[in-house]
Amino acid sequence: MSTRETPVLLDGPCGVLEALYLEQPAAREVALICHPHPLHAGTMHNKVVATVQRIARDAGMATLRFNFRGVGQSAGEHAHGEGEIDDAEAAVQWLRARYPQAALNLIGFSFGSCVAACLAGRLEQQSVAVRQLVMLAPPVERFSVEGRLPQQARLTVIQPSGDDVVSPQAVRDWSAQLARPHELLEVAECGHFFHGRLTVLKDLLLPRLSS
Repeated sequence: MSTRETPVLLDGPCGVLEALYLEQPAAREVALICHPHPLHAGTMHNKVVATVQRIARDAGMATLRFNFRGVGQSAGEHAHGEGEIDDAEAAVQWLRARYPQAALNLIGFSFGSCVAACLAGRLEQQSVAVRQLVMLAPPVERFSVEGRLPQQARLTVIQPSGDDVVSPQAVRDWSAQLARPHELLEVAECGHFFHGRLTVLKDLLLPRLSS
């Protein structure tokens, strides 16, 4: 199994998108990973994003993480979420072109979790199956996903109980009113960036990506 990611430049809606790609020629599943808010130092090198990439790798997946427009070498400017969904869709198209038969998993952290959620809903409307959507610390009180979630993909939400960026109660309330089946997991004594709890995150996420 390969462990080394390769830097790549993808064609995005505003020009190039900078990305890191882990090729797994025999992979039956792929994962696209979306990073936190670009205006608050969020990049594909964020430690939670990097940890998620390794977890997906350990589950046998080919992976792609990328910088949204205006971040790193990615062209363009921040577009308040809507443009970033387009960026993520371009990244998915690039990944699916290489693994047309592989099951697709979308994973996002913070801002990126809502981008991934909206993309998953969009893809389902295009008859593109999404096996699993994982939302880590989703800022649902600031980035509305109302009416945009996928209905068929397995949905897992992982929320730090001591989050100082995203309101844990807002996530609980959103989860409670969410009609579609899903799983809400809380990580105790944990802040937004999972400081000191990345191994707990792995213990929660790896069996769900592997199953």
